[in-house]
Amino acid sequence: MSHGAHKARRGTKRQSGIVASLFAPAKATHSLKAVRQAQAVATNGAMVGLAPEVVDKLNEIVPPTRRSIRLARESENRRHAAVVSVSLAALVGATATAVMSGNPSRPTFASGEETTTTSTLRPVGAASRSESRAPLQEPGVKSMSREGTWSLGSDNTSLDVSSMSKSIANNPQIAALMDQDYSILPAGFNPNHATGDSGNGYAFSQCTWWVYVRRHQLGLPAGSQMGNGGQWAASARALGYWVDNTARHAGDIMVFAPGQDGSSPTCGHVAIIEQVNPDGSVVTSECGVTFQGKTFSRTFTAAQVAAHQVIHY
Repeated sequence: MSHGAHKARRGTKRQSGIVASLFAPAKATHSLKAVRQAQAVATNGAMVGLAPEVVDKLNEIVPPTRRSIRLARESENRRHAAVVSVSLAALVGATATAVMSGNPSRPTFASGEETTTTSTLRPVGAASRSESRAPLQEPGVKSMSREGTWSLGSDNTSLDVSSMSKSIANNPQIAALMDQDYSILPAGFNPNHATGDSGNGYAFSQCTWWVYVRRHQLGLPAGSQMGNGGQWAASARALGYWVDNTARHAGDIMVFAPGQDGSSPTCGHVAIIEQVNPDGSVVTSECGVTFQGKTFSRTFTAAQVAAHQVIHY
């Protein structure tokens, strides 16, 4: 019996074993060297070239060795140290810039110069509470004093009280007039009293009609149902108006009793004072039934005015 065939088979088994050992899972390696050895055995020494993409993929899936791990760690440490150095340098530069910006008066020195500042601390002796102490004052510095004066300025040495508003009137025109009359106002006078105004309730061209119209033109109040001209003073007092016998401002109402200074002997009359002259005389504006809404004017002396009642506000 011939055994040559058996030897050939044994050789084939050895080749298969080598190939199997190269790719056995127990070795846990697929390195490029092992692959080439396997190719050499399988092809009887003829190496088959691998495409670059295949080589890169094999290198990617190869398990890392201790050497590769060490080299990767050293490379990472060097990169981290470089990043820290750059960050530290930037921080130091920013701090130096901030310090110099916050101290613009701080002197700068040329490279290589050194400066030295010497401070001398002087001992201060302890003083008991019973001892008298000298004032804390530096030489050549004037002491501070609480005493002094103040003023409004060279052109304003006093306050002009008359120019300050003291009125609580809701009507701005009345408030201005009250500021002028503050020293002569009746005691307890209320500038916000009832006005009795609900609209012009007087017949056209009557003296009362014109007084109501003119008062509203001047921004002053007038009642709507104050009666005939001769009754206006009593009606005004009842509502809270300031009434006396003196003409004070343009817009005051001059009341004529029945028959007084040519007025109606039955109804009396009212007129608007348009101007108060320095001598106390006044100029009026008036209307009547026969004037068809047109007005006329008269001048009364101070003595004549004093004989009439005058409604202010």
